[in-house]
Amino acid sequence: MTQARLQRENAQLKQRHLQDASQLVRNQALIAENTHLRKLLAVRERLSEVAVLAEIVYAGHDPFSRKIVIDKGTREGLRAGQAVIDETGVVGQVTREFALSSEVTLLTDKDQPVPVQSVRNGLRAVVYGLGQDGQLEMRFMPVSADIQNGDVLVTSGIDGVYPPGLPVAVVSKIERNSAYAFAKIYCMPSAGIDRNKQYLVLTGSKAAPPPPPPPKVEGNPAPKQAHGGRKP
Repeated sequence: MTQARLQRENAQLKQRHLQDASQLVRNQALIAENTHLRKLLAVRERLSEVAVLAEIVYAGHDPFSRKIVIDKGTREGLRAGQAVIDETGVVGQVTREFALSSEVTLLTDKDQPVPVQSVRNGLRAVVYGLGQDGQLEMRFMPVSADIQNGDVLVTSGIDGVYPPGLPVAVVSKIERNSAYAFAKIYCMPSAGIDRNKQYLVLTGSKAAPPPPPPPKVEGNPAPKQAHGGRKP
Protein backbone atom coordinates (compact mmCIF):
# COMPACT_ATOMS: atom_id res chain seq x y z
CA MET A 1 0.00 0.00 0.00
CA THR A 2 1.54 3.25 -1.12
CA GLN A 3 1.88 6.35 1.00
CA ALA A 4 -0.29 8.33 -1.44
CA ARG A 5 -3.14 5.83 -1.00
CA LEU A 6 -2.87 6.01 2.77
CA GLN A 7 -3.04 9.78 2.64
CA ARG A 8 -6.16 9.65 0.43
CA GLU A 9 -7.89 7.21 2.78
CA ASN A 10 -6.93 9.32 5.78
CA ALA A 11 -8.39 12.44 4.13
CA GLN A 12 -11.60 10.54 3.29
CA LEU A 13 -11.94 9.32 6.87
CA LYS A 14 -11.48 12.84 8.22
CA GLN A 15 -14.10 14.20 5.84
CA ARG A 16 -16.55 11.45 6.83
CA HIS A 17 -15.90 12.16 10.49
CA LEU A 18 -16.64 15.86 9.98
CA GLN A 19 -19.86 15.04 8.11
CA ASP A 20 -20.99 12.65 10.84
CA ALA A 21 -20.20 15.21 13.54
CA SER A 22 -22.13 17.89 11.65
CA GLN A 23 -25.13 15.58 11.23
CA LEU A 24 -25.00 14.71 14.93
CA VAL A 25 -25.11 18.39 15.89
CA ARG A 26 -28.08 18.98 13.56
CA ASN A 27 -29.91 15.99 15.01
CA GLN A 28 -29.33 17.23 18.56
CA ALA A 29 -30.63 20.67 17.60
CA LEU A 30 -33.76 19.11 16.06
CA ILE A 31 -34.38 16.98 19.15
CA ALA A 32 -34.06 20.04 21.41
CA GLU A 33 -36.40 22.07 19.17
CA ASN A 34 -39.00 19.30 19.06
CA THR A 35 -38.89 18.98 22.84
CA HIS A 36 -39.41 22.74 23.18
CA LEU A 37 -42.34 22.65 20.72
CA ARG A 38 -44.03 19.83 22.62
CA LYS A 39 -43.76 21.84 25.83
CA LEU A 40 -45.25 24.91 24.14
CA LEU A 41 -48.18 22.90 22.78
CA ALA A 42 -48.80 21.44 26.24
CA VAL A 43 -48.81 24.95 27.73
CA ARG A 44 -51.23 26.14 25.04
CA GLU A 45 -53.69 23.39 25.96
CA ARG A 46 -53.65 24.46 29.62
CA LEU A 47 -54.04 28.20 29.00
CA SER A 48 -57.38 29.92 29.49
CA GLU A 49 -56.51 32.19 26.54
CA VAL A 50 -56.11 31.66 22.82
CA ALA A 51 -52.40 31.31 22.00
CA VAL A 52 -50.79 31.54 18.54
CA LEU A 53 -47.54 29.67 17.95
CA ALA A 54 -44.95 31.98 16.33
CA GLU A 55 -41.30 31.66 15.29
CA ILE A 56 -38.52 34.24 15.22
CA VAL A 57 -37.74 35.55 11.74
CA TYR A 58 -34.84 37.75 12.78
CA ALA A 59 -33.56 39.78 15.71
CA GLY A 60 -33.18 43.55 15.83
CA HIS A 61 -29.79 45.08 15.09
CA ASP A 62 -30.02 47.98 17.54
CA PRO A 63 -27.54 47.21 20.36
CA PHE A 64 -29.49 49.47 22.76
CA SER A 65 -32.84 47.66 22.41
CA ARG A 66 -34.02 44.08 22.71
CA LYS A 67 -36.50 43.33 19.94
CA ILE A 68 -37.31 40.41 17.66
CA VAL A 69 -39.58 39.91 14.66
CA ILE A 70 -41.89 36.87 14.53
CA ASP A 71 -43.64 35.26 11.57
CA LYS A 72 -47.24 35.96 12.63
CA GLY A 73 -49.22 39.18 12.19
CA THR A 74 -52.69 40.66 11.95
CA ARG A 75 -53.92 37.81 9.75
CA GLU A 76 -53.55 35.52 12.76
CA GLY A 77 -55.13 38.05 15.15
CA LEU A 78 -51.95 39.60 16.56
CA ARG A 79 -52.18 43.16 17.88
CA ALA A 80 -49.87 45.54 19.72
CA GLY A 81 -49.94 44.99 23.47
CA GLN A 82 -50.43 41.23 23.43
CA ALA A 83 -48.24 39.13 25.73
CA VAL A 84 -45.60 36.75 24.39
CA ILE A 85 -44.58 33.74 26.51
CA ASP A 86 -42.76 30.43 26.39
CA GLU A 87 -43.29 27.32 28.51
CA THR A 88 -41.48 28.86 31.50
CA GLY A 89 -42.66 32.47 31.61
CA VAL A 90 -43.06 35.90 30.04
CA VAL A 91 -40.87 36.78 27.05
CA GLY A 92 -42.21 40.23 26.17
CA GLN A 93 -45.08 41.84 24.30
CA VAL A 94 -46.07 42.71 20.75
CA THR A 95 -45.25 46.37 20.09
CA ARG A 96 -45.86 46.64 16.32
CA GLU A 97 -47.93 44.47 14.03
CA PHE A 98 -48.03 43.94 10.28
CA ALA A 99 -50.04 41.62 8.05
CA LEU A 100 -47.54 38.74 8.06
CA SER A 101 -45.17 39.59 10.90
CA SER A 102 -44.92 41.42 14.22
CA GLU A 103 -42.29 43.13 16.33
CA VAL A 104 -41.88 41.89 19.89
CA THR A 105 -40.12 43.94 22.57
CA LEU A 106 -38.42 41.53 24.93
CA LEU A 107 -38.68 41.59 28.69
CA THR A 108 -35.00 42.56 28.96
CA ASP A 109 -35.38 45.75 26.89
CA LYS A 110 -34.40 48.80 28.95
CA ASP A 111 -37.72 50.53 28.30
CA GLN A 112 -39.97 47.56 29.07
CA PRO A 113 -41.72 47.73 32.49
CA VAL A 114 -43.75 44.79 33.81
CA PRO A 115 -45.94 44.98 36.96
CA VAL A 116 -45.19 41.95 39.12
CA GLN A 117 -46.16 40.39 42.44
CA SER A 118 -44.14 38.27 44.83
CA VAL A 119 -45.50 34.76 45.22
CA ARG A 120 -44.18 34.56 48.79
CA ASN A 121 -45.91 37.60 50.30
CA GLY A 122 -48.00 39.25 47.56
CA LEU A 123 -45.84 42.40 47.45
CA ARG A 124 -46.42 44.33 44.22
CA ALA A 125 -43.65 46.06 42.27
CA VAL A 126 -42.46 46.85 38.74
CA VAL A 127 -39.43 45.30 37.02
CA TYR A 128 -37.53 46.86 34.13
CA GLY A 129 -35.10 45.40 31.62
CA LEU A 130 -31.45 46.40 31.73
CA GLY A 131 -30.60 45.88 28.07
CA GLN A 132 -27.89 43.57 26.85
CA ASP A 133 -26.88 41.84 30.08
CA GLY A 134 -30.11 39.82 30.24
CA GLN A 135 -31.09 40.96 33.73
CA LEU A 136 -34.08 42.79 35.17
CA GLU A 137 -34.20 45.41 37.91
CA MET A 138 -36.92 46.00 40.48
CA ARG A 139 -36.91 49.77 40.93
CA PHE A 140 -38.17 52.19 43.56
CA MET A 141 -38.42 49.64 46.37
CA PRO A 142 -37.61 50.93 49.88
CA VAL A 143 -34.56 49.53 51.67
CA SER A 144 -36.92 48.00 54.24
CA ALA A 145 -39.04 46.19 51.60
CA ASP A 146 -39.67 42.50 52.32
CA ILE A 147 -37.78 41.11 49.33
CA GLN A 148 -35.46 38.10 49.53
CA ASN A 149 -33.10 36.30 47.18
CA GLY A 150 -34.96 33.52 45.44
CA ASP A 151 -38.36 35.24 45.56
CA VAL A 152 -40.46 34.24 42.55
CA LEU A 153 -42.14 37.13 40.74
CA VAL A 154 -45.26 36.68 38.61
CA THR A 155 -47.39 39.12 36.63
CA SER A 156 -49.85 41.01 38.83
CA GLY A 157 -52.28 41.63 35.97
CA ILE A 158 -52.97 45.24 36.96
CA ASP A 159 -51.57 46.69 33.71
CA GLY A 160 -54.15 45.05 31.44
CA VAL A 161 -51.40 43.61 29.21
CA TYR A 162 -50.22 40.46 30.95
CA PRO A 163 -52.70 38.02 32.50
CA PRO A 164 -52.07 37.54 36.23
CA GLY A 165 -49.91 34.70 37.48
CA LEU A 166 -47.43 34.31 34.61
CA PRO A 167 -43.84 33.67 35.83
CA VAL A 168 -41.59 36.68 35.16
CA ALA A 169 -38.36 36.44 37.14
CA VAL A 170 -36.53 35.28 40.24
CA VAL A 171 -34.76 37.73 42.57
CA SER A 172 -31.01 37.07 42.26
CA LYS A 173 -29.24 39.96 44.04
CA ILE A 174 -30.17 42.63 46.59
CA GLU A 175 -28.05 45.62 47.61
CA ARG A 176 -29.27 47.58 50.63
CA ASN A 177 -27.57 50.77 51.78
CA SER A 178 -29.09 52.94 54.50
CA ALA A 179 -27.60 56.01 52.78
CA TYR A 180 -30.08 55.57 49.92
CA ALA A 181 -33.87 55.55 49.99
CA PHE A 182 -34.22 52.63 47.57
CA ALA A 183 -32.62 49.20 47.41
CA LYS A 184 -30.98 47.83 44.26
CA ILE A 185 -32.76 44.60 43.39
CA TYR A 186 -31.76 42.49 40.40
CA CYS A 187 -33.67 39.56 38.91
CA MET A 188 -33.13 36.82 36.35
CA PRO A 189 -35.92 36.20 33.81
CA SER A 190 -37.82 32.95 34.15
CA ALA A 191 -38.29 32.54 30.39
CA GLY A 192 -35.66 31.41 27.90
CA ILE A 193 -35.56 34.80 26.21
CA ASP A 194 -32.32 34.26 24.29
CA ARG A 195 -32.50 30.48 23.91
CA ASN A 196 -35.63 29.62 21.91
CA LYS A 197 -36.97 30.25 18.40
CA GLN A 198 -40.66 29.55 19.01
CA TYR A 199 -43.02 31.38 21.35
CA LEU A 200 -46.72 31.72 22.13
CA VAL A 201 -48.65 34.96 21.63
CA LEU A 202 -51.73 35.35 23.83
CA THR A 203 -54.40 36.81 21.55
CA GLY A 204 -57.48 36.74 23.80
CA SER A 205 -59.70 34.70 26.09
CA LYS A 206 -61.07 31.41 24.89
CA ALA A 207 -64.78 31.50 24.15
CA ALA A 208 -66.86 29.82 26.81
CA PRO A 209 -68.81 26.74 25.64
CA PRO A 210 -72.50 27.41 24.87
CA PRO A 211 -74.95 26.68 27.69
CA PRO A 212 -76.88 23.41 27.48
CA PRO A 213 -80.41 23.59 26.05
CA PRO A 214 -83.26 23.85 28.58
CA PRO A 215 -84.76 20.51 29.59
CA LYS A 216 -87.97 19.41 27.92
CA VAL A 217 -91.01 19.47 30.21
CA GLU A 218 -93.00 16.26 30.02
CA GLY A 219 -96.70 16.34 30.93
CA ASN A 220 -100.26 17.04 29.78
CA PRO A 221 -100.95 20.23 27.86
CA ALA A 222 -102.55 23.06 29.78
CA PRO A 223 -106.35 22.83 29.87
CA LYS A 224 -108.32 25.10 27.59
CA GLN A 225 -110.09 28.00 29.21
CA ALA A 226 -113.90 27.54 29.29
CA HIS A 227 -115.93 30.09 27.39
CA GLY A 228 -118.75 31.78 29.30
CA GLY A 229 -122.29 31.95 27.93
CA ARG A 230 -126.01 31.39 28.73
CA LYS A 231 -127.45 27.90 28.73
CA PRO A 232 -130.28 27.36 26.27
